[in-house]
Amino acid sequence: MPPFDLPEGDPFGPHNLPYGVFSPVGSDERTVGVRLGDHVLDAGAAAEALGSPYVSLLAHPTLGPLLAAGHTAWSDVRRALTAWVTVPSHQETITPYLHPLSSVTLHLPFEVADYVDFYASENHARNVGRIFRPDAPDPLTPNWKHLPIGYHGRAGTVVVSGTDVVRPSGQRKSPADPAPVFGPSVRLDIEAEVGFVVGAPSAMGTPVPLADFREHVFGLCLLNDWSARDIQAWEYVPLGPFLGKSFATSVSAWITPLDALEDSRIAPPERTHELLPYLDDSAEEPGGYDLRITVAINGHTVSEPPFSTMYWTAAQQLAQMTANGASLRTGDLYGSGTVSGPLERERGSLLELTWNGSDPLELPSGKRTFLEDGDEVTLSAWAPGADGTRVGLGEVTGGGWGGGVRWRSR
Repeated sequence: MPPFDLPEGDPFGPHNLPYGVFSPVGSDERTVGVRLGDHVLDAGAAAEALGSPYVSLLAHPTLGPLLAAGHTAWSDVRRALTAWVTVPSHQETITPYLHPLSSVTLHLPFEVADYVDFYASENHARNVGRIFRPDAPDPLTPNWKHLPIGYHGRAGTVVVSGTDVVRPSGQRKSPADPAPVFGPSVRLDIEAEVGFVVGAPSAMGTPVPLADFREHVFGLCLLNDWSARDIQAWEYVPLGPFLGKSFATSVSAWITPLDALEDSRIAPPERTHELLPYLDDSAEEPGGYDLRITVAINGHTVSEPPFSTMYWTAAQQLAQMTANGASLRTGDLYGSGTVSGPLERERGSLLELTWNGSDPLELPSGKRTFLEDGDEVTLSAWAPGADGTRVGLGEVTGGGWGGGVRWRSR
């Protein structure tokens, strides 16, 4: 039955309408889809059947054309989609183009141009500082509250949930080892993050101000920044993360448009340092988002990181990325950095949850410090919507097999 009469409280109702790319059952052809309940609408086919001019943006195997069209087009298409799934005459027309979600194959919804990852949670940064610099007078580095710290990752290893991921090999050396060894990571970790997807590009040499954030960023997704802590610890001095991070980054299959998250916007935490003008958001609309993330291992919830606590906003991160005149490209992706709250049960990585392995997690399946063969990790999230509704952000699930050599995310 078509999902027009959704159960009350369904997080994927007409108030949400996230975008993805899918292949129908029995077909290898990819097309843009919009999720409605437990179904996905072939948006391009529906647009053509309705004689909509937006067929030129939706009848594609990727979200690229829609992303590049800009904010006005994004809003116009969203209004049209809302009408298609709520107006009875349109519902009748589009019913043949609705597919049960369980019958389709989901794909990476856009081609990732560049990938940048940030370090925007003060709680996470303080925890990491305390773990690795326990004798330092301040766990934060001197620059941390003056600018959003980030690094460039590998766009080519960003994969959609469901893609096989190889457990990385690299050099690692513990303090007790006389020399480094090479082999698969034995301290494989996750980082619960939110990814922001750039739509409209910017010209090289033109910084993007805070006020223009929504002109360039289309929406967000969930992001799992897989991390090999043993490889990372040995290699990161002096240039930062490399092989310990670049082997894979998994994202959820659904991109939630920012327009669906208006009611989850909140003010970020209070600033304790005066910011330079290009990062000063005191006169801007609230730049934070109230997103509720859950991390589960083998079906057991181990953490509930609150995105509302992130010190640096997505708009400030975009401003920092382009402050030197670096251009934006359609399909750029940037991660928020690990989301961690002030409480132990709100930490977004195993590094923090187990305090670098010194305090194992107690799970029904046994103790855990880092990921073991056969573990399954699920990141999921939702945001508050209008009138008590919830906006679902989907999930990213991953598991491991094969003697700890290969990993799967689905």
